[in-house]
Amino acid sequence: MPKLKTHKGLRKRIKVSARGKLVHKRSCAGHLMSGKSGRRRQRLRRKLAMTGSLARKAALALGLR
Repeated sequence: MPKLKTHKGLRKRIKVSARGKLVHKRSCAGHLMSGKSGRRRQRLRRKLAMTGSLARKAALALGLR
């Protein structure tokens, strides 16, 4: 059985934190910021840790588990 290749597009969007969690940028933070409140824009700047089945699928695609 051949080894699975790492998904390069996912690799560029997700980082692994020091504790091994998968961290990604939030959606809706790319453009059109004038219609969003400052509080919301501030929240969108923060990174988000992946959880649950989505994190497991991403880890498999990245070859981490």
